[in-house]
Amino acid sequence: MTDQTIQGESSPADQLPLPIILAWAAPRIAFGIMGTLFVVYYMKFATDVLLVAPAVIGTILAVARFWDAISDPLIGYLSDRTRSKHGRRRSWMFLSAIPMGIALIGIWSPPEILSELQLIIWLAVGLLIYETVQTAFFVPHGSLGIELTFDYHERTRLFGLSHMIGIFGVAAGLTSLQLMYDAEDKRQFAFYLSVFAGTVISLLVLATTYVLPERQASQGRANKPPFSTFLDVLKNPHARLLLIIYGIETFGGATLGILAAYAADYVVKMDNLVLILVVYQIPQFVLAPLWIRWSRVTGKRNLWLIGTLISATSFGCLVFAGAGDDLYVYLCCFFAGVGGGAGAVLPSSMQADIVDFDEYTTGERKEGAYLAVWNLIRKISSSITAFVIGLVLQFTGFEPNVEQNEATQDAIRYLLALMPAGCYVIGALLLLRYQFNESEHRAVRAELEMREGRNASAETSTLISPKRVKNDRA
Repeated sequence: MTDQTIQGESSPADQLPLPIILAWAAPRIAFGIMGTLFVVYYMKFATDVLLVAPAVIGTILAVARFWDAISDPLIGYLSDRTRSKHGRRRSWMFLSAIPMGIALIGIWSPPEILSELQLIIWLAVGLLIYETVQTAFFVPHGSLGIELTFDYHERTRLFGLSHMIGIFGVAAGLTSLQLMYDAEDKRQFAFYLSVFAGTVISLLVLATTYVLPERQASQGRANKPPFSTFLDVLKNPHARLLLIIYGIETFGGATLGILAAYAADYVVKMDNLVLILVVYQIPQFVLAPLWIRWSRVTGKRNLWLIGTLISATSFGCLVFAGAGDDLYVYLCCFFAGVGGGAGAVLPSSMQADIVDFDEYTTGERKEGAYLAVWNLIRKISSSITAFVIGLVLQFTGFEPNVEQNEATQDAIRYLLALMPAGCYVIGALLLLRYQFNESEHRAVRAELEMREGRNASAETSTLISPKRVKNDRA
């Protein structure tokens, strides 16, 4: 196995080579096949196909996500402290590749011979395993993305282009969703699809991890015990504020994925859920290059703030949608996608910047800890959303595959529209307090570079490609 490394750190004038960005972002395409289906359809698949009660599957999803309160910080901490000739991030990514594919098949394809209790246990255990192995990949993978470049705007380019590439995965997921809707035997189709997707995920993760470089100099730069490590994250004032904002917005925004299928079927009576989601994704893909460019002019915070307010307005307007209001729904979803695109690109770039601030104050590089807490907040927020939605559907009289009563329809409409709108407004108000901008980041990087002796001959500022590494080692 080739040992690809980045020596030193990237120069502000440097751009990451496009092949490196493609290799880092490509797994998002594979995960999109079932990831989109999971977010949009898994709860409905469980209630309408597997015939699990809404409150039960909502609780299982919540428990699986709360398990991440243990697994995410643990893997983030271990990833930061891993020492390997293959890299502290890449080692974890290699090891998680095959288990992820197997776990994916398990949660979508429970044996039909299971009793009701056995099915619940199968789903609960399967989701716990699935969430754990996904964390073992995504936390090191996200940490590696932060390490690829230290440049303020190049990070926005990395995450923006990655989001664009990930849209192809979303498109594959939406295609899978449509095929799932059209399938006569949805359980059988879910089995074949999960086997295909699990195989693609495992192979693509192995292949892209092999060619990705890693910053070897970052190994050994995180030595504090676990409690002190994560206390540093919470002590970072910029990180603390971003975590609160991200948690609130995720809590509200998760309703789109969970309730979109329910709203399409039972409230607005639109047959083509996939088209709704396509309309939501189109502006995210088209406008991603503009987010990258505009952030240089407006600043990352201000552009995210604009996107947040657009999202709040768009979601709030959905409360007025009823049966037959197809065009109105499409317009709301389109503008929600406009705001959602900013929320997908800019927070990740800002998070990378505050990791540098942490190094400035603590002297350590612990991207894994930050990614772990970031993912933990996302998962806990969305699990609470799933739990609340499951309870509300259960106690308003939801019945699968039939016309819903007025109370259930109103509950779906209000949860889908007003909850995210309110959360986005709160997030926008809090975002006004975020002050870590480009000039402050530049000062932090200058101090760090001075500490590390940037001009020392052993610390070059080049991104070494796999071919270059092989030649150098020869």
